[in-house]
Amino acid sequence: MEASEVFREIQPFTGLPEAPQEAPGVLGDAVAQREIAEVQAAMTIAKRFPRNQAKALDRILVACQRPTLAEGALYSYARGGTDITGPSIRLAEAIAQQWGNLQFGIRELDQRSGESTVEAFAWDLETNTRQTKTFQVKHYRHTRQGGYNLTDPRDIYEMVANQGARRLRACILGVIPGDVVETAVNQCESTLKAKADISPDAVKKMVEVFAAFNVTKEMIEARIQRKLESITPAQIISLRKVFNSLKDGMSKPGDWFEINAEPAPIKTEKKSPGRPKKEAPLPETPPEQNLPAGEVSAPPRGITDDTLSTIWLELKRTQYEEEILRQDFEVSALMELSEEAGQNVLKFLKSLPDVNNI
Repeated sequence: MEASEVFREIQPFTGLPEAPQEAPGVLGDAVAQREIAEVQAAMTIAKRFPRNQAKALDRILVACQRPTLAEGALYSYARGGTDITGPSIRLAEAIAQQWGNLQFGIRELDQRSGESTVEAFAWDLETNTRQTKTFQVKHYRHTRQGGYNLTDPRDIYEMVANQGARRLRACILGVIPGDVVETAVNQCESTLKAKADISPDAVKKMVEVFAAFNVTKEMIEARIQRKLESITPAQIISLRKVFNSLKDGMSKPGDWFEINAEPAPIKTEKKSPGRPKKEAPLPETPPEQNLPAGEVSAPPRGITDDTLSTIWLELKRTQYEEEILRQDFEVSALMELSEEAGQNVLKFLKSLPDVNNI
């Protein structure tokens, strides 16, 4: 053997013979064989120890009695003018864990050209029922000021995880029986009703968590049509579903709240007597007659105190005084009448029958 051939077989830094190179694809085949062995072992164990559905359902109900799980278990979003409510990804994961013999998760299949190919899956090893969803996630984030490409690996990971969570929820609910999911949802709603906290501290905390989505206290009050100090337990539960929907990306704040809506100013008026209600309108002052050229009409004479007092006596006789007070009209409306208009009003009121004679 020539010296050059010997030198090529010796590693220059260690002085040891060079290790033989593995053929391409050997490492990939080893990984595939290991995954096949893991799946076969999991299916064998699932067949050997099948789930007890009654006990599994009991475990699910016990889990749904925890207030912390129930608070994040339901979401709500608007579609076609109707509020749609369903189990969140957190509740779906809890059901899958307690149901047993399930494999579920999200895995990234490929990443190239600024996007990831992702697969969400849920597999019932007992019945061999499998749900998979493959989708693309573009490494791009949309904002109100415009969008930008994601380059930080952590931002890309969070984007993929967020997009995959909704697909994973759909996969899990596709392999769990529907009546089991419905029972879990009902138990969570019962837990929320029993544990709904409407104390000032709880309400303040709720406002703070909504602030992360640029939802203000005024927007919340506009939605529930009342002040937060008088919020009801049912409204607390409804707002929790809205928050879970926003957190999971199922909806946007504009779907639930009036964005940039300013609170309406509180109108305060003095309660004082004034005009009668519309059922008995006051007659209008007759139009001014045409005067010959060069003549100027005298300004109308204001209503006298005697006429005004007589009008109020007639209003009291016909019980219009109570209606005027109830309607919150301004008393200055009568005081601004002219004497002629006041006499017309008085004439009209005298023509009305006495209430005691009706």
